[in-house]
Amino acid sequence: MIGSRRDYLDYLEADRIALSRSRSFKALLTDEIWKFQRLMRRLEYLTNCRKNRILRLVTAYRYRKQAMKLGYSIPINTFGPGLSIAHVGTLVVSKDARIGANCRIHVCVNIGTAAGKPACAPTLGDNCYIAPGAKLFGDIKIGPRTAIGANAVVNKSFPEGNATIGGIPAKIISDKNSDGLLIEGYPVTS
Repeated sequence: MIGSRRDYLDYLEADRIALSRSRSFKALLTDEIWKFQRLMRRLEYLTNCRKNRILRLVTAYRYRKQAMKLGYSIPINTFGPGLSIAHVGTLVVSKDARIGANCRIHVCVNIGTAAGKPACAPTLGDNCYIAPGAKLFGDIKIGPRTAIGANAVVNKSFPEGNATIGGIPAKIISDKNSDGLLIEGYPVTS
C-alpha cells in the first residue's frame, strides 16, 4: 500500500514497466489504461497520506469518470505495484480483495466476495496472471506465480502457487507457472 511519496513514485514506475509504456508525452495523453492507473495511484497516495482534501476530491471524481469510461470497478488500495490491465472492458474487484505485486489482469474478470459474506474476498500472491473471463470469489488464497486460465471459476484456495489453474470449478491443470505471461515491473524477493 502506498504510504509515502517515494512509494507513490515506485508504484507508478512499476506500473509503467508492467504495462510496457514509454515515458513519452503522447503516451501520457492518449493511453486510456495508463491514464486510469496513474489516477488510481494518485488517489491512493492522496487518500493514504492525508494530503490536500480538495485535490483528493477532484482526483476521486476524475478516477470514477475514467473507470466508468473503461468499464472498470476497481477500488483503491487493492492492487500491489506492477499492475498491468491488458484491455479496456469489464473488470470488477471487491474492495476487500488484496492482490500482490506484478498482477496482469485481462477483460471480464471478477474478483468478489462470497454470497452473504461481504468481507470474505480473495487474496492473491505476487506475480499472478489472470486470463480473460476468470471469476474468483470467497475467502480464498492464491499463491505466488499462479496463472489462472480463461473462464476459470475459482472458489477454493491454491496457496502453494507456482501452477496453472483452470476449469469450472478450478483445479490445477499444469505445473507451468506465470513466468513469461507478465512483465515484472516490481522486484519481488521470494
